[in-house]
Amino acid sequence: MARIHFVGGEKGGVGKSVLSRILAQYHIDQGKPFGAFDGDLSHGDLIRYYGEYTETVDIRTFESADRIAEEAAESGRDVIVDLPAQASFNLDRWMADTGLVEFSNDIGVVLTLWHIMDDGTDSIRLLEKTLSTYGSGPDYVLVRNHGRGNDFSLFDESEEKVKAVAVGARIMDLPNLHAGSMRKIDRIGASLWAAANNKDKAIGPTLGLLERQRVKVWLKKAYAELDRVLQLPESSSSSD
Repeated sequence: MARIHFVGGEKGGVGKSVLSRILAQYHIDQGKPFGAFDGDLSHGDLIRYYGEYTETVDIRTFESADRIAEEAAESGRDVIVDLPAQASFNLDRWMADTGLVEFSNDIGVVLTLWHIMDDGTDSIRLLEKTLSTYGSGPDYVLVRNHGRGNDFSLFDESEEKVKAVAVGARIMDLPNLHAGSMRKIDRIGASLWAAANNKDKAIGPTLGLLERQRVKVWLKKAYAELDRVLQLPESSSSSD
């Protein structure tokens, strides 16, 4: 069953593009066909690192956004959408006017909203807004990004977490990658596979031996979390 993965969280800098890149690499490593859309029209990371699979999308216009659903419906493969910051107004309007939740149910496509969080109160407030907008309609995965915080007790003790779990949300932890290694990956413009595996300087700039090892360990942990939240039955829930 195909999924449309909307990777959001509304705030800038919470790690939406990092999670999108991990999802893309996860699909590649699993041998699972996918398409991708990058909503950042000025300096999108997904199209930069995974351009072979990605096209840009202007979430502000229905004609452009329609390509997301059409790709999933026509190809039968997963679609990853890296949403820009402050996309909810346009996304909500398009989904409501299009009846996307109902349409996805009709064609057998799982609509998954990924809510990427740092450890601040804004992420909780924005989750409340998302839940009030969509209720139990879509599938939810809530991501505690440990690269953007180390104390998620506010979320863990919140009413919003209880409400999310009640409508079937799963919760995952995105491990932290050493900041210097991530900066170097971005500086050399490497895909996550190349960052972890390329040691041939003739091909392009490389990470050091232990830097590559850190990326491999980080990806292994992230993949284990993705396995857990994506392989559960669609109707199940986890309070973590």
